[in-house]
Amino acid sequence: MNKKFLWMLAAGHLFTDMNQGALPAILPFLIAAGGLSYADAAGLTFAVALSSSVIQPLFGIWADRVSKSWLMPVGILMAGCGLSLTGLLHGHYWLMFMVAVLSGIGIAAFHPEAARMANQLAGKKKGGGMSVFSVGGNIGFAFGPAAATPAMLYLGLSGSLVLAVPALAMFVILMRQSARMREGALAMAEGKNFSSVSASENEWGKFIWLTVAVVGRSVIFHNLNTFLPLYWTNVLGQSRAAGGTMLTLMFVVGAVSTFIGGHLADRFGTNKIVKIGWVLLIPSLFLFSRVSSPAVAAALLLLTACSLFTVTTPMIVLGQRYLPGRLGFASGVTLGLGVSVGGIVAPFVGKYADVNGLTAAFQMLAFLPLLGAFVTLTLRKPKMEQG
Repeated sequence: MNKKFLWMLAAGHLFTDMNQGALPAILPFLIAAGGLSYADAAGLTFAVALSSSVIQPLFGIWADRVSKSWLMPVGILMAGCGLSLTGLLHGHYWLMFMVAVLSGIGIAAFHPEAARMANQLAGKKKGGGMSVFSVGGNIGFAFGPAAATPAMLYLGLSGSLVLAVPALAMFVILMRQSARMREGALAMAEGKNFSSVSASENEWGKFIWLTVAVVGRSVIFHNLNTFLPLYWTNVLGQSRAAGGTMLTLMFVVGAVSTFIGGHLADRFGTNKIVKIGWVLLIPSLFLFSRVSSPAVAAALLLLTACSLFTVTTPMIVLGQRYLPGRLGFASGVTLGLGVSVGGIVAPFVGKYADVNGLTAAFQMLAFLPLLGAFVTLTLRKPKMEQG
């Protein structure tokens, strides 16, 4: 395992995904400034999610055929600079929508190539190595609202510009190191050409079935990410600062759970950890959506985060093991698409919340763990884990 470059990739992952974490924290400020409904706010999340979801598998296919390490720094730059303009463009909804799309394209460019490279740098310890990479994204989601909320509180809507600073810094670092990082990945992979793996080793049926669970997790994750600050403010009666803080705490717990989940997968098996995580998610999310006490809700939210994030790395590794000859594509779906695709559903959940309230919307989402648990409990091991 090449820890130096894995942690560097994790830092890149952090500064990419912090933009997805920052957007929900920015939304209450945009709504408070006037002119945005819940559905309009969710539309900005939709813009980021749709652009990254549709394009990300294509970047994954490209990464499998011809490695383009420059996609990582360029993707980070687009993701951060695009979203940093949303506050300045308030009052011009479609311009905000367009820069959100630009940010989504940047996110799509980064993930498949970075995850494919992380898989190679991990060597034999795929769960541990991918957990290092994945935890960067989780920390990014936590760091996003932690950076955006105080900036928006003290600087107003122009505070969104703070997101451009880390993007520019990481762009410079990765541009200087990406070539060496690629050499390190090839050395860890011992020169193996993953695109030459026999087509019979790619288990597409199992991968497609896993993708159902990936999408289910993404829908839960993205709607928590989008509506949690609003839920904390409008349903539980807490301040906007408290809403941003709970979002940050959720991702801090998520980062720890992601790191632990990868190492548990190396020790006990990816399938087993995925199944346990999904089963435990059923009661925690169900109860969270039905309590009115902020303290109890906070405790249940953190339990939900433990379950939801523990399965992250094992599902990424499972996808890569189902498609050993298509690591970029598998990573684009299980890691990148798995985060973003749920945002496509967010506007519909937002519309439902406009009509029925946020409480009803969260109670509806609480049934999704049943689907994820059913899929993973019936999912068979990859061939390379059988024996």
